[in-house]
Amino acid sequence: MKLLVDADYIVYKSCASAETEIDWGDDVIMVISQFSQALANVKRELKKIENAFFSSTDTILFFSDSINFRKSILDSYKGHRNRKKPCGYRRVIEELKTEYEVIRMDTLEADDAMGIYATLHPGNIICSPDKDMRQIPGQLYDLKDVTLISESDGHQWHYIQTMAGDQTDGYSGVPGIGVKRATELLSKDGYIWPTVVKAFAEKGLDEDIALQNARLAKILTCEDYDLKAGRPILWTPSDAHHGADDGAGIQLQTDKRPVT
Repeated sequence: MKLLVDADYIVYKSCASAETEIDWGDDVIMVISQFSQALANVKRELKKIENAFFSSTDTILFFSDSINFRKSILDSYKGHRNRKKPCGYRRVIEELKTEYEVIRMDTLEADDAMGIYATLHPGNIICSPDKDMRQIPGQLYDLKDVTLISESDGHQWHYIQTMAGDQTDGYSGVPGIGVKRATELLSKDGYIWPTVVKAFAEKGLDEDIALQNARLAKILTCEDYDLKAGRPILWTPSDAHHGADDGAGIQLQTDKRPVT
């Protein structure tokens, strides 16, 4: 059993907490950080996760690429998150590579890389507080409890997220509908694509907008990724009239780059 850890969240939080401001006056404020403290913060958080499991485990750390394929679906996706990484972020990741297996896949977020790995290699545990990971079948540790996610659970959560949207990530879903209301509608009318389309239509939004939201919400599995070509396969509803989409419309850069 391996622990598949969303390390973006942990390293960002740990490095940010190690920063200190120095106000020199005369309109000058400097931000500094102690690398050893930032690294120690990360290792402490990872140890907490590992200590939650009593059996022998290996830990794999997953990071997002600096290029995000979802921006080719919606330019403004996570546009408000273009902020500077905290001091030491990149150096900490390079140091972690000496002790842990680190995975970063071109154009993918850490969530997608975990989803692909978890479905290629069943029996491991995803460790992430991100509710999006409830789409991936298998065991999910949300840093509090372990939940077993079935394929049906994952499908249902994807449709819920499509309708509810995610303001943090920058896609709106159906205006005025949150997780609770989306769950009610899908439970009543069925967890099927026409239910999703109907909810968007009632707000004056067409099926193309519904599909855009569904593709943004979808966390990739091994079935949603062309391993040979190294690119995502855009999600298409199986219970609708859309033709198959192999993702050929997306131009992806697959060169190997250092973590950014």
